[in-house]
Amino acid sequence: MSDNHAVVIHFRDCEQDEKIRSSIEKHSARLAQEFHEISKFEISLSPDGPGFVAHVHVTGKGTDAATQANASELGPAADIIFNKVERQLRKIHDKRIFSQRREAQRNRGRRESSG
Repeated sequence: MSDNHAVVIHFRDCEQDEKIRSSIEKHSARLAQEFHEISKFEISLSPDGPGFVAHVHVTGKGTDAATQANASELGPAADIIFNKVERQLRKIHDKRIFSQRREAQRNRGRRESSG
């Protein structure tokens, strides 16, 4: 497992919770292991009306994704943002990979027709 990513967690206007901190660190480690270009996760958790809001910003080489989620408790809000940002990262990754493959297919077709 790669530990070359930073995880910054901000508990704004709410008590720090080690169980939630541990869960966030596990989620981020799992994503960093799958998406090697990630270098930093920045998570903010704060009260929002009757519930909580969670924000995540993920950065790295060629990667910049952010999302937010609302939930009645901190734990579910953190879980939701990681589900959302994982979908975004997958979409970014797939777009990058498949655009390279499409470009290679186009170039191969040009070479075959000109030869």
